[in-house]
Amino acid sequence: MKLLRVGPKGSEKPAIIAKDGSIRDLSGVVADIGGSTLLPEGLARIAATDIDLLPKLDAAERIGPCVANVGKFICIGLNYADHAAETGAPIPAEPIIFMKATSAIIGPNDDVIIPKNAIKPDWEVELAIVIGKEARYVEEADAFDHVAGYCVCNDVSERHFQSERGGTWDKGKGADTFGPIGPWLVTKDEVADPQNLSMWLEVDGHRYQNGSTRTMIFGVAKIVSYVSQFMSLQPGDVITTGTPPGVGMGIKPEPVWLKAGNVMHLGIEGLGEQKQNVKAYSA
Repeated sequence: MKLLRVGPKGSEKPAIIAKDGSIRDLSGVVADIGGSTLLPEGLARIAATDIDLLPKLDAAERIGPCVANVGKFICIGLNYADHAAETGAPIPAEPIIFMKATSAIIGPNDDVIIPKNAIKPDWEVELAIVIGKEARYVEEADAFDHVAGYCVCNDVSERHFQSERGGTWDKGKGADTFGPIGPWLVTKDEVADPQNLSMWLEVDGHRYQNGSTRTMIFGVAKIVSYVSQFMSLQPGDVITTGTPPGVGMGIKPEPVWLKAGNVMHLGIEGLGEQKQNVKAYSA
């Protein structure tokens, strides 16, 4: 299933993509796409619904974040061998965990705002895991039992804040609009192998990232298991899993940074596409 949320910010309706490509209103079936809806029984209720009988929604309406009320927005850093190489960083012995603020979450095509005093804003196309069942000290062999599905994430970053302002990476990752997710939450039954998905990102029509989840150092099952050793995971938590090479900071001979007026266009095989206009901060 391809689940999404459609409508103005703060008033999105839960929806699903029908076989004919139309968007159908799930408001009469579930309250929203998040929380208990993502439990196995919640997804089973949607799967048992005759989608063709549901009302159609306007395809021109805004698409919101594909998960509502995200509790934790967890990130894995330097998780692609080829990306680690382009940054000059060693291959991590264990997954690097940091957090993005949930207030960074926006819809897949909403504007990305460069924060005040930013110097080095950057892009990162990433596969995101959406948790479907509480996970606590989960074994790797059981990890997929706790996954509801996957979505596209643009882990927008400010490298100066991230690496040159002291402390952890979080301050360069959590600005408002730095977490577009969607367009859809694609349930795990539709993703045969999350470790074999092509992914790409363009800025102003130039393709900078052109990679695959095949080069992830730690796969989905390892990540879910590993994170669950340090914090419990609840339905609707999002874990974004790292990016392939081609980020702005890795461009040679000089890095390329986002600026107002740029357009980012990105996607992952089977999970849909995003497009964001980049704008400057204004009070």
